[in-house]
Amino acid sequence: MNAVVLAILVMVTLSLARVSVVFALIVAALVGGLYAGMPLDGIVEAFNGGLGNGATVAISYAVLGAFAVALSRSGITQGLAYRAVRRFHLEGVGARRRKVTLGLLGCLLLAAISSQNLIPVHIAFIPILVPPLLALMNRLKLDRRAVACVITFGITAPYMLLPVGFGAIFLNDILLGNLNASGADLGLHIEAAQVPLAMAIPIGGMALGLIVAVFFSYRRQRTYEDRALVGQPQQEVQREGNGGTTTGVTGKRLHGWQKIVLALALAGTVVVQLLTESMVLGGLFGFALLSVSGVFRWREQDDVFTEGMRMMAQVGFIMIAAAGFAGVMQATGSVDSLVTSSAAMIGDHKGLAALIMLIVGLFITMGIGSSFSTIPIIASLYVPLALSFGFSPLATTALVGTAAALGDAGSPASDSTLGPTAGLNADGQHDHIWDSVVPTFLHYNVPLLVFGWIAAMSL
Repeated sequence: MNAVVLAILVMVTLSLARVSVVFALIVAALVGGLYAGMPLDGIVEAFNGGLGNGATVAISYAVLGAFAVALSRSGITQGLAYRAVRRFHLEGVGARRRKVTLGLLGCLLLAAISSQNLIPVHIAFIPILVPPLLALMNRLKLDRRAVACVITFGITAPYMLLPVGFGAIFLNDILLGNLNASGADLGLHIEAAQVPLAMAIPIGGMALGLIVAVFFSYRRQRTYEDRALVGQPQQEVQREGNGGTTTGVTGKRLHGWQKIVLALALAGTVVVQLLTESMVLGGLFGFALLSVSGVFRWREQDDVFTEGMRMMAQVGFIMIAAAGFAGVMQATGSVDSLVTSSAAMIGDHKGLAALIMLIVGLFITMGIGSSFSTIPIIASLYVPLALSFGFSPLATTALVGTAAALGDAGSPASDSTLGPTAGLNADGQHDHIWDSVVPTFLHYNVPLLVFGWIAAMSL
């Protein structure tokens, strides 16, 4: 068995058994490295060498978590959610509740898409926008697995289809650039306008998975407890309902100037991030503004920041460990041998060649954790292989793009699943593996595999 495949299987098995993802990544890296014949000190060196690649993202999550906790201290977002409950009379059942649910999911989808293409802040919006909406989701009895699928679709599918924002980087700079570089000596040349066309069919599979998730798989109501979020004080508040009154969380009253500062903090966080291309500086700017607004006491700054870091600690450590795991996988040299051995199994069967290339891409991407980082690795291996089987330029583009994207949505260590978990688990009621990873894997990776094969065989 290939070392990369063995390591991925170990990681997934331990994660599904509810072992800590960080522990699973470390154990899987050790198993994969030892199986590949690497000495223990070489594995440790490769793991430590890769850790730095995840440090920036981890710090960014921590700072954004602190900003999110500071926002929750203001109570304004909880107040908006509470007013939405009363405004739409969500205590009952029926068509009204369903319309509000679909409206909420639609808004989250638009926010996620905008984070990739319109206002490219990536997953920075999730810990700020989603936790305050949990109270509203609880009243709707909305299955958070559906929310995870919606957000994951919004932060993955757009950059693989629309050449704007992060999509311009993925489609034009990375995918197109590596395809043409790898195929230059083989007579392959692809135009920028062809790349979205090649990816349209695979993304159509993801869209089908989204529809199934929202309207079939997770359509039924699911009950959650009303719990205080990290950094949010629990206060008793009367709510009118069919069964009498209930208690929950409400926010304190803010002065007009404080609301203006809150708006400036939200807008400023986005602007600073876009200008500096740093989520850390954007989060720090927003936190600094809230610190002087009086929504929490000045001497509580350290506590608020620490609570935010605690809320995002799991995500940060997983991202760091995932970077170390990817470093070991690349150091084993087993990625190249995985493709080579797979090619030897294919023979001259074109359909089997497409399927195996996609499956191998799934394992490689789940091991590296990012489709952006996977393309430079597999393009140099897949382009000559695809052309040797007679795949057209469009089909080759679909194969490489889909193979790189496979595993991104359903990987325990991908920010496409860690981001939704960070927001939905702010009150401790959303499991990363079973409520984010498994649903997105089933509804996106499986359709990507099927529709990616269809695209390769039909284009």
